[in-house]
Formats: sequence, C-alpha cells, structure tokens
Amino acid sequence: MTRSIGRVRTQFFEYDNPRRPLRLRVGGRLPRFTLAYEMYGQLNADRSNVILLYHAMTGSQHAAGYNPRVPGLDHRWTEEMHRGWWDGFIGPGKALDTRRFCVLCVNYLGGCYGSTGPASINPDTGKRWGPAFPVLRMSDIVDSQMLLLDSLGVERLHAVIGASIGGYLALLTATKYPERVRIVVPIGSGVETTIYQRILNFEQVTAIEGDPHFRGGDYYDGPAPELGLALARRIAHKTFVSLDTLRERARGEVVSQKPPHGWYEMNHPVESYMLHQGLKFVRRFDANTYLRILDAWQWFDLVAEAGGKDLNTLFERCHNQEFLVFSIDSDGMYPPAEQAKLVHLLKRAHVPVMWITVHSDKGHDSFLIEPRLYTPHLVQVLDQR
Repeated sequence: MTRSIGRVRTQFFEYDNPRRPLRLRVGGRLPRFTLAYEMYGQLNADRSNVILLYHAMTGSQHAAGYNPRVPGLDHRWTEEMHRGWWDGFIGPGKALDTRRFCVLCVNYLGGCYGSTGPASINPDTGKRWGPAFPVLRMSDIVDSQMLLLDSLGVERLHAVIGASIGGYLALLTATKYPERVRIVVPIGSGVETTIYQRILNFEQVTAIEGDPHFRGGDYYDGPAPELGLALARRIAHKTFVSLDTLRERARGEVVSQKPPHGWYEMNHPVESYMLHQGLKFVRRFDANTYLRILDAWQWFDLVAEAGGKDLNTLFERCHNQEFLVFSIDSDGMYPPAEQAKLVHLLKRAHVPVMWITVHSDKGHDSFLIEPRLYTPHLVQVLDQR
C-alpha cells in the first residue's frame, strides 16, 4: 500500500569550522555555510539505510510530502514548490520505501532554497553575497554534502540517486568517495557536458547577463533581471519535454494578443505557453544561482574533479558498487547515447551494471512525472539485503 508521507519540514545544517574550511576547487574557502535539507523515513541503528538523492538543476531539497513554507525564502517558495518534486517515488510502499530507507535530499551549495548561495547574507559584510559568491564546481557541491553526512554519522550510503545534472553528482560521489557508496543510480544523465548542452547553456548565460537589470550580478537592491532569467528558462524548457508533449501542453493555453515586449503579437498557443513558463519561473528562482550552476555544468570534468587519471580507469574504483543506469528514449537533453558511454565504461571496468531504457513520450521530464516506469527497477536494485 502506498501513501503520501504528509507534511514535512526543511532542516538546516550549519557548518562552522574555520580550522577546517570547505576548500573549493577553483580557489577560495568557505569556513561557514548552510545546507537546507529534508529527510524522509528513519535512520536505522547503524545508519546504513540512507539514500542520498541529488535534485536537478532548478530543484530543491523538498523531494516528497507537503511543505508550504521554508523560513527565510519569502516569495521564492511559490505554491508550485509546496508538493515534493519526487513525491510519486518516495514514501511507504513506493520506489524509495520510507518504511525501510531514510531518504536525504539537500539543496545545493550555491542554491536559493535555504542553502548558502549568492542570494544569502555574507556574514563578513552583512550584505547579500551577489557576484562575490565563490565560483563553484560540481565537486564542491558533493564535498559539502559529505560534510553533512559526517554530521549525521552516516559513513556509507545504501544508494546515491541523481537525475539530469544530479546524475553528474551521483557519479562524482561514486568515484571520488567510492568507499561511501553501495548502489549508484544515474537517471537521464551522462559522463560529460555535450556540445549541444554547452551551446544551450551559453545561450542562457548571455540571456541573463544581457538583461540591463543584471548589473553584473549586483541587483538585489533594485529590479531583478527577470526578462533575462525568463528567456534563459524558455531556452532550457524546450529541451525538457518532447515536441509532442509540448504541443499537447500548449493546447490549453490562451494566446495573449498583447505583445509581451515590443511589436510582435503572439499567434500560437505554444508561444503563450513558453512565455508563461518563463514568467512563472522567475518568481521562484535567483538569477545568480542559475548562473553558478550553469557555470559548474559547463566546467564539469568527472575525471579531474574525482581526482582520476582518465575515464577508462576512473570507474575501476567502483568495483564494489552496483549501478542502475536509466535512459529515456525521447530525451533530447541527455539522449541514450550518453548513457551508452557510461555503461561501456562501467563494463570495461568490470562494475556490475543494469541498463534500463524507459520508453516514454514525455522527454527528459519523464523522470519527474512517470514513477510507474521506474519503480519496478528501483525496487529491484534497492531491495537487496
């Protein structure tokens, strides 16, 4: 029997250790930072039942249940954030069964949902970090979450799961900290940033930085760069869903005849739909955070960040792990060829791996909205005692 886990709350991990600061990959140190996180289920006696779940680029720590408020976020915690983004996967009797497992999801360092990021107050100045916030790499996000695990007394994870760029983080956790992971589940992800992704990400960066309100990232005392951030979201959104799904979703949208910015009059529901997606997004996200994560994506280097020699030997560290790799056949952002590269590397390193291709017409977003397609396989790999 499956059921919702009900109302939940965000907790906060406060790291404060000037003698052992978090050393960032591109220079700089953070002796103090906060991570916002949520936990579902109970830790067992030896704390060996934890599943660490990495969210996608614009996700949050709120993966399951109902959470109507996170302290300190004000307007960014909009109504669409209240229900957990993986609620169909987490709970009693669901794929990540909270009767057995303790699921942990953390807002990324650099995020805007309670973790320390550009929109947070810099304790040294009393003002928002803004553009002064340090440059981040994917490994910094992973390292910060390992410190949280240390504080919880969790030495080894039962599993680490990540979709989209969360898959990068899952792979980094598995290869940089192989002794801390048993099962690894990347969903709709890959081992590198593709040329297609680089182009899309660069378009989004220029959209935000080209907004006159951006002011080099120092916009918190004035108008936010909403036009640029909305455009960036629209550039990305078309890669999340298949064109057929986009057509279906746009059918119910009312086309506004009023030009949104200039003389052009929208004349098709898909234009109205995409405009709405951008306007909705800017109410819940911070432009500087968006840029920091895009930058980490653009510079992602699994081998270098995990401290390896090359991809062919990197996964030899993972011989005591088991992988479940998911592809989505209609995924335009991370097509199955990207997971094929990963599976080839794992097999070459003699790492146990199961590769599942999900047949869906929903595109990249399938991992968010179709739990029935993933649940049997997740249950099978996670349920090993």
